[in-house]
Amino acid sequence: MAKVYVALGANLENPSAQLDDACIALKELAESSSFQISPYYGSVPMGEVVQPDYINAVASLETQLSPIELLDALQAIEQQQGRVRLEHWGPRTLDLDMLLYDNVTLTSKRLTLPHYGMKQRSFVLVPLFDLAPELVLPCGTPLRSLITPSLQAELQELDTDH
Repeated sequence: MAKVYVALGANLENPSAQLDDACIALKELAESSSFQISPYYGSVPMGEVVQPDYINAVASLETQLSPIELLDALQAIEQQQGRVRLEHWGPRTLDLDMLLYDNVTLTSKRLTLPHYGMKQRSFVLVPLFDLAPELVLPCGTPLRSLITPSLQAELQELDTDH
């Protein structure tokens, strides 16, 4: 059984509902009652593409799926919710990124673990910290050491009932 953390993000077609629907699908991948979801946060988009703000969260779950099997399942959920990959860092109905899979370190054509950009993204670090404040990343860095007041100020926790 592997402990996995997945980042969720959406900024099209009712983003909060997109995340709610993704949570339902992710629960189907989780063993027993292992699924947890952070609060939802509002964040500004990355990159130069003009687009609406995002709603982000992080989920944790335990699964028996291999990393690639889980990646396939995450991409299937994205496609079921209308994900179309038109431009890098462009708007999307749903984005699911595998952040961590136990302490596995992996670099392949399809998947990099831990997620290559997670240490630089407030919309990943803050909700991940909500779920696992004592987490130590595979590189040995305590998650707590990456959380700063300015990082937390970049996000707005949303009042949602999920």
